[in-house]
Amino acid sequence: MSIIKSFSVGNGDMFYIRHNSDNFTTIDCCYDCALNRLRIFNEIFESSKGKGITRFISTHPDEDHIKGLKEYNNRFRITNFYCVQNEATKDDESDDFKEYCKLRDGKHHFYLYKGCSRKWMNESDETRGSAGLTCIWPDISNDAYKEALKTAKNGGSPNNISPIIKYSIADGATFLWMGDLETEFQENIRNYVAWPKVDILFAPHHGRDSGKIPEDVLRKLNPKIIVIGEAPCKDLNYYNNYNTITQNSAGDITFECENDKVHIYVSSDSYTADYLDNENLPDSYGNYIGTLTV
Repeated sequence: MSIIKSFSVGNGDMFYIRHNSDNFTTIDCCYDCALNRLRIFNEIFESSKGKGITRFISTHPDEDHIKGLKEYNNRFRITNFYCVQNEATKDDESDDFKEYCKLRDGKHHFYLYKGCSRKWMNESDETRGSAGLTCIWPDISNDAYKEALKTAKNGGSPNNISPIIKYSIADGATFLWMGDLETEFQENIRNYVAWPKVDILFAPHHGRDSGKIPEDVLRKLNPKIIVIGEAPCKDLNYYNNYNTITQNSAGDITFECENDKVHIYVSSDSYTADYLDNENLPDSYGNYIGTLTV
């Protein structure tokens, strides 16, 4: 059984995956107050217990994706730091951005790119199984991507250096993260990405209209659920005609993956999703709102 958690952190992203193998993955870091930090850190500590391999994937070094990274590293000692190879700079460097640069350029980094392989990210051996993670973007030879790297190097937005990460469970669900890729950039690269069918899609740029996925790409992805993040409501695209979970209303979201089923729980007691099957499960990870069969 795998557990995927999307934390409600205000304007930001933070996820973890407790894999159904000897792996634990955190994706991005953000918290909006000391109480939230304590809650999140305690949960990550408990959820990662017993896992032989832990990794941290940083999609890009905007503050709403690295806020608290220095403290996270002090607490958990990151020994597998995954990011794209980049030279992003900031005019005003926060402690967390400095920590990002130290990890990015240090001895424990692994640079993500389209089709990369690594034990035990997507390779198994006699020691342990694969985490089931695949990087389907960036193509480091792509001109639009090179321009995004240049923008980040010159102190501009690093949004479009975000990798696209797929997590697949054997005979189960597929999840997709796209960081903060912006719509115009997605349009520029859409013919250079092998877009997979996915079950759960985390909308890029926190679900903002500025990160709206082009319709032809959405048709290829064909997501069963789109998770819309915690940007201000006025900035969101609600992806009409798709099943969605809106984190502004749902709070924390937990996906419990068991064979071909995804049981979904949220921290809001009043949130509902009538497109899900009701298997009358106990509220093990919060308010059970239903089950998706993939």
